[in-house]
Amino acid sequence: MTWTISPEPYDSPVAAALWRAYYTEVSDRWYLLHEGRRTDADELEREIAAESGAELVPPRGILLVARYGGEPAGTAGVRLLEATTAELTRVFVYEGTRGRGGAALLVRAAEDAARALGAARMILDTRTDLVEARTLYARLGYMETEAHNESPYAQHWFAKGLRAAA
Repeated sequence: MTWTISPEPYDSPVAAALWRAYYTEVSDRWYLLHEGRRTDADELEREIAAESGAELVPPRGILLVARYGGEPAGTAGVRLLEATTAELTRVFVYEGTRGRGGAALLVRAAEDAARALGAARMILDTRTDLVEARTLYARLGYMETEAHNESPYAQHWFAKGLRAAA
């Protein structure tokens, strides 16, 4: 089986299903850790609706979908925050396809997309409980930095310079 990565409209059924799976997982992990419960259905719908992904469209953004063996398996989004700084967001791979290199391929494809948008630097945030994400970013050369936003769910901030692609 092989991975392919391509742009996807943020509001496609494929993107919506991946966003729902991503948000359900990270929300459930948060609530289980902090409140001993899963996300309730109304809460989940409200939060998904509040984060549509509409900023992940050209010319200032892009949503990438990874397919494994032709089936949707993950996402990564990029959006320009300013002329030369892009933000990496929505990095997610379905649990059943994890450990097969898809997340690293998605991040590298997102870096290429950010360069194509004119970015020289990529930033991102994540949480303490998302250990796998922090490990991935460090392995791919992201360095932990000072906070660059005030998100209540951000606990770690990373940045990486984007050299021109070889």
